Amino acid sequence: MNFIEDLKWRGALNQVTDEEGLLKAMEEGQIGAYVGTDPTADSLHLGHLIPFMVLKRFQNAGGKAVIIVGGATGSIGDPRPTTERQLLSEEQLKENEKGIAAQVTKLFGQNGTKIVNNADWLNIMTLPAFLRDYGKLFSINVMLKKDVVASRLETGISYTEFTYQILQAIDFLHLWQEENVRLQIGGSDQWGNITSGVDLIHTIEGPEAPAFGLTIPLMTDSTGKKFGKSEGNAIWLNAEKTSPYTFYQFWFNQQDADIEKYLKYFTFLEPEEIEKIVAESAENPGARYGQKRLAEEVTAFVHGQTAVDEAEALSKALFSGDVAELSVQQIKDVFSGVPAFDTTKEKQNIVDFLVDAGIEKSKRQAREDVTNGAIRINGEKVFDVDAEVDPNAAYDGQFVLVRRGKKKYFLGTVK
Repeated sequence: MNFIEDLKWRGALNQVTDEEGLLKAMEEGQIGAYVGTDPTADSLHLGHLIPFMVLKRFQNAGGKAVIIVGGATGSIGDPRPTTERQLLSEEQLKENEKGIAAQVTKLFGQNGTKIVNNADWLNIMTLPAFLRDYGKLFSINVMLKKDVVASRLETGISYTEFTYQILQAIDFLHLWQEENVRLQIGGSDQWGNITSGVDLIHTIEGPEAPAFGLTIPLMTDSTGKKFGKSEGNAIWLNAEKTSPYTFYQFWFNQQDADIEKYLKYFTFLEPEEIEKIVAESAENPGARYGQKRLAEEVTAFVHGQTAVDEAEALSKALFSGDVAELSVQQIKDVFSGVPAFDTTKEKQNIVDFLVDAGIEKSKRQAREDVTNGAIRINGEKVFDVDAEVDPNAAYDGQFVLVRRGKKKYFLGTVK
């Protein structure tokens, strides 16, 4: 399959300005495609991964991948559907740019990849030059009809955000002229901005100039929820903000109904391999084979194979209850979402400890659970109701990990 056919098979194509023209341009020699991202945070998240996966497929098909880290546009912010964005300080933007550039380099590698910052060409432009050379070419009537602008007319939109689509169009023109970029890739909500760039190139370089836009469908799960939002928190690509273990578990915990869709979109497996995985998963859904392969592939792409191996080792340790040898950082990563409590450094009777921590509702229940072997402290079963809990005994004296029953964990922080 060619680039477009592959995207269609994977459900990753929403709109394209000129399918035949794009394929012809790709066949005639290496061209570039770009995705832009504004440094509104110091890390990318799963929402950014969606267009980047398509850009990576373009690169794998022989194209050049260009990524704009929007130092200039990030200082303004693209229009949101409802409210104006909060402006970031120049210092924060610089820090965010560094973090995102490092992540993009890791995802795409050095070969066939170029990372640029639109501050290099937009920040040196004077206001008269902007109005004369570009503002003159854009019709207010047309700009008002763009979806993201039209949705804000009732609540109000500033002139700053209104001009964002012109700046994005200038980006496309600059990369067309300087980097042989012929294609811009973005989410379905970016169609208006992308076509503005195509129109600007055709106006300045001629109507036959090869410039194309491609958008990706809105990614939702089987329940209709926006992809990546089901947990209530962003899943970051930065390992310090979302640990590789948590990242792996996000994918492993996806619903059966979504596995085929996500395997097609978020992995680089061939169609035959994906069909084989889907068939095997249908025969034995309890084994969660599809989820496991999905988690392995995406985690390896974002964090590397070592992260996959560690995530699977941690999962095995949790399943077996063998957590005594986990490091302090692994405890933080794995148990950040379990019920938490504070405790002191002093030794305490096991029954009193469980009640004071809120793990047991009464001393009677605490004694019963201890006697029955339902309580583990730092991975070790406790049967003696007269035993003492020593908060300094494990994990550098920072945590006490309690398991009640087979699966319920509680994490105590030693104060």
